[in-house]
Amino acid sequence: MRLPRIQYSWKALFGDVSGGVIAALIALPYGLAMASLMGLPPVLGLFTSLLTAPVTALLGRNPLLIGGTSSVTVPFIAEAVRQQGIGGAAKVTLVAAVIMMVFSVLRLGRFISKVPHSVVTGFSCGIGGMMVLAQIKLLSSMKMAAGANWLEPFLLAIAVTAACFVSNRFWPKAPAPLIAVIFGFLAAWGFSLREPEVGYLTLALPPFAGFAWTPKDVYTVLPAGFGLAFVASVNILITSRVVEHFRGRRRSAKRADADAELGAYGISNVLAGMFGAPLSVGIPARSLANVRCGGTTRMSNLAHAAVLAAVIGLGSGVLAHIPIAALAGVTAWMGFCLLDWSAWRRIPKMRKADAAAFLSTAILVLGFNAVAAVAVGCAVYGVEWMWNRTRSTNAGSPVSAQSSA
Repeated sequence: MRLPRIQYSWKALFGDVSGGVIAALIALPYGLAMASLMGLPPVLGLFTSLLTAPVTALLGRNPLLIGGTSSVTVPFIAEAVRQQGIGGAAKVTLVAAVIMMVFSVLRLGRFISKVPHSVVTGFSCGIGGMMVLAQIKLLSSMKMAAGANWLEPFLLAIAVTAACFVSNRFWPKAPAPLIAVIFGFLAAWGFSLREPEVGYLTLALPPFAGFAWTPKDVYTVLPAGFGLAFVASVNILITSRVVEHFRGRRRSAKRADADAELGAYGISNVLAGMFGAPLSVGIPARSLANVRCGGTTRMSNLAHAAVLAAVIGLGSGVLAHIPIAALAGVTAWMGFCLLDWSAWRRIPKMRKADAAAFLSTAILVLGFNAVAAVAVGCAVYGVEWMWNRTRSTNAGSPVSAQSSA
């Protein structure tokens, strides 16, 4: 039996490498900033991509879906780090990874992907607000070096945030976070600002996260892990759908594809959790940049990880001197982007249930708990369904028929 020849041209290779390079350049400042926001060593935000990319590239159904550290995981992992350190992050990530695999085996992907859009948007807005407020708190509490002006980190962060907006406005295809971080690095160096820095990064594997399971984890880690798995699954499946749309594929994906994608990310996140790295989910910015730059196969995902590893290995001396305030500015910009101002303007035109789900989810993420936020947002539609069912039952009852007569 003659095996079919695999068609892979130099043009396809160039497109995959181009897409992988841009995705890696976007991942660099984004991963560092997200890990810092969670309270983890910044390099772990990059190791999420390095550890999971080969697995998702091999087992995932969407070849151009690029994963990494995401803002949607921040509230879950940051709380775990606050309570138990890196070991807490490892626990929550491992539990979420196993639950994602359970979702895949039970074939729940088709249902998870149908979470109401207003809940997803509200969650994103809540995360955006939390990211902005967290950076203000970080800059306020930052211990400045001797003789430094307390105003300097605020001004540097604001300048980096503005650089992100300007870059994204005039060069939308360029990696705005990377341009802004370079700008912040040069500004700190040019004005001799003595700011706290990221510190030396190494490509060597981090040590395994140490932790011990306790009975208390049943009502602390387990609910957080389930909430993280649910939110991450929604993010992965929605991002995959968006990527397919931008690829020009309008047909709906097969139901089995959603389950296989969750299984691939569940398996890959076991690796991330072993080292205490944040959970990997689909990243829209990297995935769409990959598509726009010519990526067409799984090689683009592997190229993204390879370039990221090369940058860390060869440029760690430069990366070590990135000011923390510059990463805070990038994080604040990403928070402003997630706020989705168009959604807030549409509230008066929304259905009551949509507006209630959107507002309750956003407010609860910002002020209370991410798991409760998603649960309450989805519950709004359950209440609406029960209300409509009750009204239709009463309308068709004999008493209603007699009164109408």
